[in-house]
Order: sequence, then structure tokens, then C-alpha cells
Amino acid sequence: MLLLAHRGASADAPENTLEAFAEAARQGADGVELDAMVCGSGEVVVCHDERLERLARLPWEVRHTPWWKLQRADVGTSLGFAPARIPLLEDVLDALPPQLIVNIELKCDRFDDDGLSQKVADLVRRRGLAERVVVSSFNPLCLFRLLAVAPELRRGYLIDPDRRWGVHAYAVSPLVSSHSVHPYYEDCTPERVATWRAAGLRVATWTVDDAARARVLEQMGVSYLITNRPGALREALRAAA
Repeated sequence: MLLLAHRGASADAPENTLEAFAEAARQGADGVELDAMVCGSGEVVVCHDERLERLARLPWEVRHTPWWKLQRADVGTSLGFAPARIPLLEDVLDALPPQLIVNIELKCDRFDDDGLSQKVADLVRRRGLAERVVVSSFNPLCLFRLLAVAPELRRGYLIDPDRRWGVHAYAVSPLVSSHSVHPYYEDCTPERVATWRAAGLRVATWTVDDAARARVLEQMGVSYLITNRPGALREALRAAA
């Protein structure tokens, strides 16, 4: 089971920043999970929230704010860390060590994704990262677009626990996933994991920091565990082995 750092090592550095991804590498994570969205001037930025109230105490909506302005937002201090900045996806991809897996989540809950799927596909292709990248989304339309423009890229459907389980886990997921399915950890059971694996899909579950829970998921056959604490969780799993 591989450990992916949730928004980087976000327990120890401000989420979705270059500092968090560097910390994930330092802690020995197998990869990182990050959030990508299009900002007001068209660049793909790495940020989870549509608005910056939580991250920077600013009322700005990312999709309507140009990149030159977003660079002024401090997304570290409000989270209890040193000041930090929102990065561009291309800068994160350039900074990550070559051995790390990259799970890029496409953040868009609308029909029109402002070109997000195409832009992410173009970035991954230009850098020759198809073998390292898994692209996931809660929005099946984003994954359909990705299939259309870059069928070689690995796709994984994020299953929202608040939606109708059967429809999304067993009807939508096979249509849009080529590599993995991404359920919430409480929705994983041995039977469900076995069904997905029998269909040729890996299971990537989120977000787990507890070693006992992680061991249970590993025994089920989960392939990727997304965690805020990759270093501490790795040590705890080793100690229990």
C-alpha cells in the first residue's frame, strides 16, 4: 500500500503549497495528492477551496481572481504556519522529486470546467509525466473530458459519500475510471474493495491518519492511502508489522 500525502504533508506544512510537497518528500511519502483549479486569468493553480476565507481570510473566489492577485494571498498564517503562497500546478510538477506519484484532483463542480481538464492534460503531457500521474475528480464530466483529450492518462473517480452509493460506485465509476476508484475510507469494505479489484481498478482511499485503520485498509487490498501525516503513519505501520 502506497502512502500519498494529502495536499502535501498538510499536518506539518500549509496545505497545497510547495512547502507541503517538499515536506511530503522529506517524510518519505510515495506520492502526493493535490487540488487543481483554473484561476481568473486562466492559469491552473493548486488550491482546494473555491473561496479563500479559510485559507487566507480573504473573500476572493479563485476562479474569478487573476493569478497576479492570488500571489498576494498568504495561505499559511491562517492555518498556523509561516506565510506561504498558492502555487501554479506547473511549478509543483517541476519541483516534485521524480520518484513521487502525483494524484491531481480536478476541482470543479460545474458543467463548464473552464478548460481545466484540457489544461491539466497538456501540462502532464508536456512534462512526460503520464506514468506518474493519476487524475481524479468528483465530477464525472471532467473525467469524460480527460478521456476525450488524453485517453492515455490514468483516471480515478472520487466517490462522494453523500451521493447515492450504488449509482456512483458501480454505475458511474466504471464509465470514467481507467486506473482507480477513490472512496471515503469509511465506505471501504472487504467485499467492495474485492469487487473493484476484480474489475481491474486500484482503490485509493482518503483521508487516514490512524495506523490501526490503515492496517485494516491495507489488509482489504487498498492500493493508495491518502494521509495528512505520511511520515508518522509510515513509522506506525512499520512498528506494527
